[in-house]
Amino acid sequence: MPPADGPDLVETAPSEADMGLGALAARLVPLGEGRFRLDGAEGWMQGRTMYGGAAASIAYAAAIKAFPGLPPLRAAQVGFVAPVGEHLEAEAVMLRQGRSVSQIETSLYCEGTLVQRTLWLFGAGRTSNGSITAARDEGLTSPEDSPNLGKNEMAPAFTARMDLRRADLPGGSPPGTIRRWVRFKDRSGLDPVSELVGIGDALPPGSARAMERQGPISSITWALTILGDVPPTREGWWLLETRSNHMGEGFSSETLRLWNSEGVEVMRGLQSVAVFG
Repeated sequence: MPPADGPDLVETAPSEADMGLGALAARLVPLGEGRFRLDGAEGWMQGRTMYGGAAASIAYAAAIKAFPGLPPLRAAQVGFVAPVGEHLEAEAVMLRQGRSVSQIETSLYCEGTLVQRTLWLFGAGRTSNGSITAARDEGLTSPEDSPNLGKNEMAPAFTARMDLRRADLPGGSPPGTIRRWVRFKDRSGLDPVSELVGIGDALPPGSARAMERQGPISSITWALTILGDVPPTREGWWLLETRSNHMGEGFSSETLRLWNSEGVEVMRGLQSVAVFG
């Protein structure tokens, strides 16, 4: 159900010129019954919609604020229903809370219209019946030795809040693949999972490299899985990769991968993308 009207905070919203994602999520104002309001996300917009990682991170923040003490996040399924504006309301609902697994649904609304819906899966660890170690990329060039990404006037405004460096494979990345070292310039107020959710959608789809002419692209869904406990990474650097598995008829299926600075794979995702133009 669309959330009820809340207090008007637009007039009192402080300047967001230097607002990091942690500070943005901290501005969620509780309205009661798992509902929150947030105003002034202009610095995280990309055209008429908010950067997907920022919107997902705000939804995650609403979930853990509404239901504190949850076990670790294991997976999420994000649906980008409509453009997410800079003023929104969030609603978190507990679908089921079992002995070890909790499932929470969050909904984001703009002007009463549903714009994003996400299913979050939280699960407590237990003795494992076997184990498989997450993949490690042994051939990484460190972020410190990777060239900075040059300025691109076509890049969304939110990328100014990130450091990006090239990380293409020796000899060039495969067709339809983009690899970059990425970190937030301002990581304050972010727990490790919030940081992963916020940064995991930072790259354009790999299909952007296969487009025959310039045109808009838009994420439709994003399913992500966190591969065990989130390991530390050096100075906030994460290696991201987007790769198109199939592109045609105006859509692309993309695999998203994320590694820490030591080459340990931390998160993997699957994304559906609309390709226009």
